[in-house]
Order: sequence, then C-alpha cells, then structure tokens
Amino acid sequence: MKSQSSQLADRFLAALAHEKSASPNTLRAYRREVGDFAQYLASRNGAGMKLRDVDHLQVRSYLSELYGRGLSKASVARALAAIRSWFRWLAKSGYVDSNPAALAATPKLPKHLPRVPSIEQMNGLVDSAADSEAAAWPERDRMIFELLYGCGIRNAELVGIDLADVRWSQETILVRGKGRKERYVPLGDAAAEAIRAYLPSRLAALSGREHAALILNRRLTGNGRLTTRSVGRIVKRIAMARGLPADIHPHTLRHAFGAHMLEEGADLRAIQEILGHERLSTTQRYTQLTVGHLAQVYDRTHPRAK
Repeated sequence: MKSQSSQLADRFLAALAHEKSASPNTLRAYRREVGDFAQYLASRNGAGMKLRDVDHLQVRSYLSELYGRGLSKASVARALAAIRSWFRWLAKSGYVDSNPAALAATPKLPKHLPRVPSIEQMNGLVDSAADSEAAAWPERDRMIFELLYGCGIRNAELVGIDLADVRWSQETILVRGKGRKERYVPLGDAAAEAIRAYLPSRLAALSGREHAALILNRRLTGNGRLTTRSVGRIVKRIAMARGLPADIHPHTLRHAFGAHMLEEGADLRAIQEILGHERLSTTQRYTQLTVGHLAQVYDRTHPRAK
C-alpha cells in the first residue's frame, strides 16, 4: 500500500495535468522531484507518516542529501521549487496547514546569460542551412531554422505546429505555448518562403496520405511528427558544420531572435508578446544580452578602452 505522501504526490500530478494543463516536460520533472521527496519522507518517517507533520527541517535535510548525491545548485533549486509547488497545492486542498518548503532558502545561483551568435552569424547559418551536408532533409531543415530564428518560437511550439496553423492570409502562425496558451506570431517573408519550398517535399513524403503536422520526420515513424530531441540534433549538427560552438541548441535561436530584435530597436513589450513571456522581467534579460554585446564592441573598438 502506498504511503500518504506517495498518494498525494500522484493527486498533485494529476491536478497539474488536468487543471493546470502542464506540459509533458513539466510533468516529467515534477514527477521525478516530488516522487523522490515523497519516497525520502516515507523511508525516513515510515509509511504511516502524515504530511502535516513535515517541517522545514525535514525539507532542509532532504536538500542536504541532494547535495550529498553530487547534485548541482541548479538541480537542488529545481527540486525545491517542485516541493514548494506541491505543498502549496496541499495547503490549498486542505491536506496541510502551511508550506514548510517556503522556509527553506533557495540556493543562490550564478547568473549565466546565454551566448548569442551575432546577426551576421545567424544570417549565414540560416541562409546556408539547406546547402549544408549536415542537412538530412534540406527543405525541412532550412524551414526549421527560419521558424526558430525568424519567429522566436520554442522547440516544443515548433514541433506542435499543424499545417492548418499557418494563416497565410493573415501572415501569422498560431502556436501553442506553455500551459497550452495560444498566441499568434508574425510570419515573415523568409519563413513563409521556406515553408512554401518545403511543402512539395512534404507532400511527396506522405505519398497521398494526410497528416496534420507541419514538420514530419523522414521515415514517418511513431506519430510522424518530428520530436524536440530530433530538432535539437538537427540544429546542433548544422550549426557545428558552420563552425558555431557545440553548445548551440534550438533555444539559442530564440535568444538570438529576442536579442537581435532589441538591438535593431524593437519595443520590449512587442518582443514580450511575440515570445509569449508572461512577465516582462523575463524579456528584460535580452537587454542584458544587448548591453553585454555593446560592452564587447566598446572594449574592442574605443581607443580609451584599450
């Protein structure tokens, strides 16, 4: 028989899936973090332990154990965030009186800004994506780069696009973001051209069959839709063939989209809307990226900086 903590962990995950419309990635992470903490509580206190008896000292003890396993500060912080969310739900649902995880301090993390390729590097990468020997399906792979960089969408949003989501007359694409929130993003000329160039080869691959997904995998295996993992491999392979760093990934292109729009004078609120950020503070990270770029230019070119 499951302990109370394990049972309530399962109910919390079910609530996340059905009420909060959490993404599969979020559910996997919470299942891992909350499930591990529930097992820890049961092993330390016995299956009959009540969650009302859990205090902040037990939460801190668990975090210490995570450090002892060799986990990084970022991993411990993610675990604590999941535990806090669980106890918030428990308190709201009446299973506990308060949130003991709120009293545990979050590990201080170093602020790392993502490295963003220059506008020239990105233009060269996107323009040559279809010509690269690393491109397994040139038309499709070029379109992937155009949509990630040209529209600033997330990897999961990209693979979730259906053919019907491309609104040609409105020059927009309907994308489904975190929490299944829908938004429209502008479809630029270059991205639209890339989609049109890809559609004949997509039709040929289907051989008369129909499929809702815009982006297909080559062998039409599984459900036929390209996965986020495959997109990551495509982006890394083609970027490295162009001489870019090995740590480039689909989200790098999204960061580049935001940083380069800001460099070219775009309004921060407009960038927030296109990227689908809930908080402006998230979008404001791109101002830091831009300031960092300007500082590098200053150090390299101004005579008084040398």
